[in-house]
Amino acid sequence: MNIIPEESFRGVHNGKTTSLHTLKNKNGIIAQITNYGAILVSLYVPDSKGNLTDIVQGYDTISEYIDGNGPYMGAICGRCANRIAGGKFILNDKQYTLAVNNGPNHLHGGIKGFNRVAWDVVKHSQPSLHLTYISEDGEEGYPGNLRISVIYTLTDQDELRIDYSATSDKTTIVNLASHSYFNLSGEGSGSIYDQELMINGAFFTPIDETSIPTGEILSVTGTPMDFTRSQKIGTAIDRENEQLKFGAGYDHNWVLNHCSGALGLAAVAHDPVSGRIMEIYTTQPGVQFYTANWIDNEKGKGGKKYQRRWAFCLETQHFPDAINKPHFPSAILNPGEEYRHSVVHKFSVR
Repeated sequence: MNIIPEESFRGVHNGKTTSLHTLKNKNGIIAQITNYGAILVSLYVPDSKGNLTDIVQGYDTISEYIDGNGPYMGAICGRCANRIAGGKFILNDKQYTLAVNNGPNHLHGGIKGFNRVAWDVVKHSQPSLHLTYISEDGEEGYPGNLRISVIYTLTDQDELRIDYSATSDKTTIVNLASHSYFNLSGEGSGSIYDQELMINGAFFTPIDETSIPTGEILSVTGTPMDFTRSQKIGTAIDRENEQLKFGAGYDHNWVLNHCSGALGLAAVAHDPVSGRIMEIYTTQPGVQFYTANWIDNEKGKGGKKYQRRWAFCLETQHFPDAINKPHFPSAILNPGEEYRHSVVHKFSVR
């Protein structure tokens, strides 16, 4: 097993040093994170025979992340992850206009989202890495100076935990999400169709043809969105269905069953071949399940060519376009308040 050398990520981006940081636990799990985009670059997890394999897609060097136009591989997305309809919203009677970078909509914070900046390394001391970033008032069109903290922790209980927090000096919106592309058989190993998934959500937010939620909250019962019982990801993904057509596969938000604010189960993924299991717990009300529908011959680690549906994302989040849907859980952050969000990825084998 050859992990990515840290020197491959040494550089300077817009006056800030870039670096790669390696976390290890007593059971051999290894997580590698760069301060550029607060990106999870590699995650080596044992299979049922104890063999370590990297299960997240990404790139070998910092230049590939900076110079490429990759699909948010492993990044922390913000200031507002996911989509905002038309790139516009009203807050305190003032309309804000954001970059339109995904069809007619705003996606993942805009042209220079948090995935495109070098974060400050506050502390790297096993088992944690603490990163911060200050997003200035007006950056990408958002109001308020936003101070963000992200802490990655790799525990001896085989958990990779991400704790987010943020404060602002003006009323703003915040939705931070991790955009890792998982393949539990190993990154670049092929289709995810036979990997199994359970989502702890009986409802989802349907989308229109531009992938903006319609505002409805619908039951998954009797639809291809029903993952209340574990099933293969490929079971219904190619079925004739308007929602699957709009998303080009799965690219939808599920309403989680647990109470928002408390750490609760979001999803469980299992790979029958390797035996790996990944449980995801979150404090957020929603999770975006995305099946890498738009990846096409993307050059990744070791020269591998990543293809469509060779990975999946489970992005814990506020609902997409929440600022324009008053009945959705609010993504508004006021001065004096603190945005907090935790997500835990727990690994085991069966």
